[in-house]
Amino acid sequence: MAGELNNVFSPITEMLQQISDLGAIYQIGFCIGAIIFTLLVVKLVLSRVAWKIVKKTENDWDNAALIPIINRIYIFVLAAGLELSIDWIDGVGDSLFYLSIEGYFSATYILLTTSLISIGIKFIIPAVFDKYTVNKSVTVTGGNPIMVFIGRGMVWFIGLNLALDTVGIELFGILASLAVFSLIIGLAVQQTLGNIINSFMLAIDQPFEVGDRIEVEGIQGSVVSVGILSTKILTFTEQLVIIPNNRLIDSTITNFARGGGDGVASRVSLHMDIGVDYDENSAHVKQVITEVAKKCKFVNSDPPPRVLLRELGDYSKIFRLYTWIEDYDDEFFAKDWLLREIDIRFNIEGISIPYPVAIELEHKPTLFGEDEATIKRRKRRKSSRQQVATMTMARDESALMSERGEMKAELEYLNTQITQGDLKRTEKENIENDIRSLEVILAQFSD
Repeated sequence: MAGELNNVFSPITEMLQQISDLGAIYQIGFCIGAIIFTLLVVKLVLSRVAWKIVKKTENDWDNAALIPIINRIYIFVLAAGLELSIDWIDGVGDSLFYLSIEGYFSATYILLTTSLISIGIKFIIPAVFDKYTVNKSVTVTGGNPIMVFIGRGMVWFIGLNLALDTVGIELFGILASLAVFSLIIGLAVQQTLGNIINSFMLAIDQPFEVGDRIEVEGIQGSVVSVGILSTKILTFTEQLVIIPNNRLIDSTITNFARGGGDGVASRVSLHMDIGVDYDENSAHVKQVITEVAKKCKFVNSDPPPRVLLRELGDYSKIFRLYTWIEDYDDEFFAKDWLLREIDIRFNIEGISIPYPVAIELEHKPTLFGEDEATIKRRKRRKSSRQQVATMTMARDESALMSERGEMKAELEYLNTQITQGDLKRTEKENIENDIRSLEVILAQFSD
């Protein structure tokens, strides 16, 4: 085997010896040409093959990681080519100049290896977390940036320590000598360090994730990024609000993307108050509003929209519409559609929306400038509709109360299973999810 290797490398050795006999200038030219040739091979052959491989995969992270990996291969080729060239030109392994700089090349290789590991942590860890994270009821995912930051920081600390140790420098000795200076810097950047620590606490507690709609100290918008120092929120008026993580930790956060019970960070409840004249029949009003809400494409059918009489005001009866919107980005469109359609239906049904005006009249004026015959016909039609609406709403309310009773009974049964049953972990989680869903729906009944 050794003889075969000698036969293979013998022509190369002879060629290098001939170039060495010609002088240092020819050696330098040959080394430059060999380095350029190797770089071209990496660029035209290796990188193209790698791109073909990663493009066949469904992952996006390998496409993003390939460019920095190839760039570090270029640096490795340059460093290795330079080291071999110096070793060959200045003498095979016995040159004092080469021995004096050999440690720096070793440190370079250590740093390149550290950089490759850091790239792997940057792209692979988030991909693994996203793949194996299971979304459950009101469970947020995230925290990957802080995990990546800590992992890369540890890798770079170890790599720098090894690289400096190779060239004879003690990293811990440097840190010890800079202890006082580090203390001064720590006091100067105390606020910054607090933001970094609080970002780690946010990653552990996970009160929200990117894309959620939240409200902090009266500022409402969608979370666009969660950084080491701050969290950025995009308001409805397209203003980017940057909130330091220190303030987030000390503030009350309202997350509108949670509470749906299905693990989807998009569903949001919509409540609308609508006032009508005291002369209007409550069942009629509730039926009209309910029918309009059921026709809205933005409103969920499960749980169905509900209309309840909330208040007897100074000049109107206040009804509240309870609905769920599938995507909170459609909340304003849904509200606009519902208000327009309710206004149209109220005009058709003859339901009056009062105005806060206090005047003294001898008798109640007629609506819409109608004569007495028209008023009588309208009242007869309205009375007929009110009777139908009263019967319909009575039937619906009876079904609603029955459904509420069944839900309460099911909730008590599930709670009994949790407290007394010997359940497996998966079964227990499923029952807890069902309990949360029932509690949300029952809360609507009692709201």
